[in-house]
Amino acid sequence: MKTQFKRTIQLDDLTLWSNLKLGDEKAFSQLFEKYYSHLVQYGNSFSPHQDKVQDCVQDVFTDIWIYRNTLNDSVLVKAYLFASVRKRISRLQERDPIFSKSATVDAIEFLFDFSIEHQLIADETTASKVSNLNKLVNDLPARQKEALYLRYHEGLGVEEIADTLEVNYQSASNLLYRAVLNIRKEWKQNIMLFLLLSTIFI
Repeated sequence: MKTQFKRTIQLDDLTLWSNLKLGDEKAFSQLFEKYYSHLVQYGNSFSPHQDKVQDCVQDVFTDIWIYRNTLNDSVLVKAYLFASVRKRISRLQERDPIFSKSATVDAIEFLFDFSIEHQLIADETTASKVSNLNKLVNDLPARQKEALYLRYHEGLGVEEIADTLEVNYQSASNLLYRAVLNIRKEWKQNIMLFLLLSTIFI
């Protein structure tokens, strides 16, 4: 007796996007499952009101499904989702008294704290250096810190970061450059430690 195994085919984002535009509910669900937790975590970086953030993320996906026929055929899907959540939270901040007021998308404050669990670092000297590094990163201007988050925590490329922050490519590149430059100025250790440890920022 032969046992048939179901294989889950991992489609790329653009294929899923194209399929959902055609009304494919499965493609829509796969995108939702793939990015929901990432988008909620990103949204929580702008507000401590987690229930409101979750509503914003769900609203973004609801709009995508409702208005799927009007969506662009070719987009940077992950960046589009992040940018949509960012704009949705900004609009909510403008009208909802539970949020601090914010006049524009650029004005919302990025609250995410970079940190590395000390138990992941056995060497006490290295742990001390990492602690200092965390403080330097968290003291960066909000826009630079957000760019670092998108690059090293979410793995977005410079073009995707530009789309998410609604700036041009050069501006996004400059944000990353200035962030690393500011860290290098203040932190006299090897900058490569920051780049290596960035993959385990939580």
